[in-house]
Amino acid sequence: MPVIAQLLTAVLFACLSFAAQGEKLRIVTDPWAPYAYEENGQAKGLDYETTAIVFQRLGVEVEWQFLPWKRCLMLLDQGQADGALDIFHNHERDNSLLYPSEPLSEVEFVMFYAKARPHPFTTLGELKGLTIGTSPGYLYGSVFKDTTGLKREDGPSHEANFGKLVRGRIDLLITDRRVGQRLLKQLQLQDQVDQYPTVIARESQYLAIRRSAGMDLLGQRFSAELRRFKREPAYAALVARYTDKAKNVP
Repeated sequence: MPVIAQLLTAVLFACLSFAAQGEKLRIVTDPWAPYAYEENGQAKGLDYETTAIVFQRLGVEVEWQFLPWKRCLMLLDQGQADGALDIFHNHERDNSLLYPSEPLSEVEFVMFYAKARPHPFTTLGELKGLTIGTSPGYLYGSVFKDTTGLKREDGPSHEANFGKLVRGRIDLLITDRRVGQRLLKQLQLQDQVDQYPTVIARESQYLAIRRSAGMDLLGQRFSAELRRFKREPAYAALVARYTDKAKNVP
């Protein structure tokens, strides 16, 4: 068989292997609006819908699960999930996960504070001794690695973290700017909570898949189709609906 034909056949098997075995690609993620979340039993979000469209074009069926992030990572480690949506590239996971070259989106981590208890700062070092609200299993760039004296306290959910901030159980809360602003509106806390403008860290979000036979080819196809979709008006419409360009929060 010619080399080109062999490559095309391998790619085809990579994309259709799950369907051929009567299986679906099992993807896990946690509620992370506006990127991926469930509303009235329906999956939504910029990155979720983008990924679903790309896989549909590739002919790959997907089974989605929305779970706490720590649970998502555990299922990946145990081989009970084939991939994770909206995961940051962590080189410690390179031996077990494949990251398509094209990211889905970029997050900007900022600090949210209670207006009744502000903690203005210029550098993170000025926040030494303060307790920062975080989410279990989340990475925040080098924030907690490079800055000594910051206390990290995980909360059970993003909503619970904002409740802890309002009640003074934590001093500040770090989360993505879009996620935080959306929750402020949802929880009607705009009068009590605000954000500092400084971007603490920027991270690209990916769809990562477990390393196994054929998955590298699937990752390449996913990246190529994702780049193609990002150039289409349909993708621009998704971005407008789910990000700052939207007039109303869906």
